[in-house]
Amino acid sequence: MADEIIEQTPAPGDQAAGAGAPRKRLTRAERRARALATRAAPRPPRSPEQRQAERDAERTRKAQLRRTERQRARTAAQAATGAATATAPRERVPGVQKTRQGVVVSDRADKTITVRIDTARRHRRYERIVRTSQTLHAHDERNDAHVGDTVVVRESRPLSRTKRWRLVDVIERAR
Repeated sequence: MADEIIEQTPAPGDQAAGAGAPRKRLTRAERRARALATRAAPRPPRSPEQRQAERDAERTRKAQLRRTERQRARTAAQAATGAATATAPRERVPGVQKTRQGVVVSDRADKTITVRIDTARRHRRYERIVRTSQTLHAHDERNDAHVGDTVVVRESRPLSRTKRWRLVDVIERAR
């Protein structure tokens, strides 16, 4: 009987039992019933609207706590990096294209290359390095890049159904 334990303190009705008397074993159900009996009085019945209002109030309270904690962490991070002013979230600047560096994995199509972009980042929870890759199609006007070359591509307007990038430069030729 692994779920039985020996009672540590005598029950209120067991006053007659002396200090040398053997203690009674309680089952899991008896322990649970005793724990429920010692709890505070149950709350009065509430309507569903009242319960929903309590849940909403609790959510609002927790959201406020999260907000203040994030603001405190932001302030501490800025103090650690020496930033004097609070930085706004990054905004997109129109007219500035992204650039990526990758390896050409295919050059079969005319004036098109397929580029594999490898990224390594730290996992937010587990803090291990997670490596991922992404392939994209880039426009190569002069058929300059070949398989294995390391290239730089820049974002552009849509050139076809899948092409949204242009070849900028071939950094390293494959051997």
